[in-house]
Amino acid sequence: MRAAWCLALLLVVTPGRGADAPRIVSLAPSLTEIAFAAGAGAALVGTVEYSDFPEAARSLPRVGDGWSVDIERVLALRPDIVLAWSSGTPEATIARLRSVRLRVVTVPTFRLADVPAALRLVGDLAGTRPIAEAAAVQFEDEIRRLRTRHAGARPVTVFVEIDDEPLFTVNGRHVISEMLDLCGGQNVFADLPQVAPTVDVEAVLARNPQVILSTDDTITDPQAAWRRWPQLAAVRAGAIYSMPSDTVTRATPRVVDGVRSVCAALDDARRRIRSLPAGG
Repeated sequence: MRAAWCLALLLVVTPGRGADAPRIVSLAPSLTEIAFAAGAGAALVGTVEYSDFPEAARSLPRVGDGWSVDIERVLALRPDIVLAWSSGTPEATIARLRSVRLRVVTVPTFRLADVPAALRLVGDLAGTRPIAEAAAVQFEDEIRRLRTRHAGARPVTVFVEIDDEPLFTVNGRHVISEMLDLCGGQNVFADLPQVAPTVDVEAVLARNPQVILSTDDTITDPQAAWRRWPQLAAVRAGAIYSMPSDTVTRATPRVVDGVRSVCAALDDARRRIRSLPAGG
């Protein structure tokens, strides 16, 4: 399985563009990664900051970041297609790009099923459907196996810490919540209306999660950061974990590794919770 995936990556980063290949600009790191996985890496002529996977993505010209795009830079790259992030690229940016007669394709990345759909979409746009289809099927198979393996897992309540200053989390519509569900976790802030809301410590204390997962790369020791509130169930159990940000927060084929990390953390948390003294 790993060998096949490595071979696929070698195929997608092969330099050179076919004469009929479209010129593509990506407006999100996740979409850049999806384009490479779909075999369309050679068609990419530009992207945004933080597009760092695979290695070939680092050398692409930048046109801004996920929220602020330089339209003149985009135009200078003469793209046939601009890939926009449906939940992140500002509507004003999309409207401006379309007003100068650029073809903008918005790609949703809310659910796990959106990943293989995005692979197939980009494969169709770039004329690389066979590679995209293989990557999509592999993703679907691996997610199916993980879902089966963790079906019936004892539920645990989870707080997902995206950032600590201010304290950001995700609601039930974010792909991270679906990852939690797959692993037997319940997002304590699933009911909030915003996809990525800010919360305060008092709200976390009130919902008293059994597990805390931190995707904030700036926190070197999330256990120490939360130890100030020993009344939290997660602190009492020592069930606080640092998650790899890119594989958990980016809806790309690598999210399979993120699901594995989340499931492993929740499995460990269940063992810790079971070992607590009665009433602890």
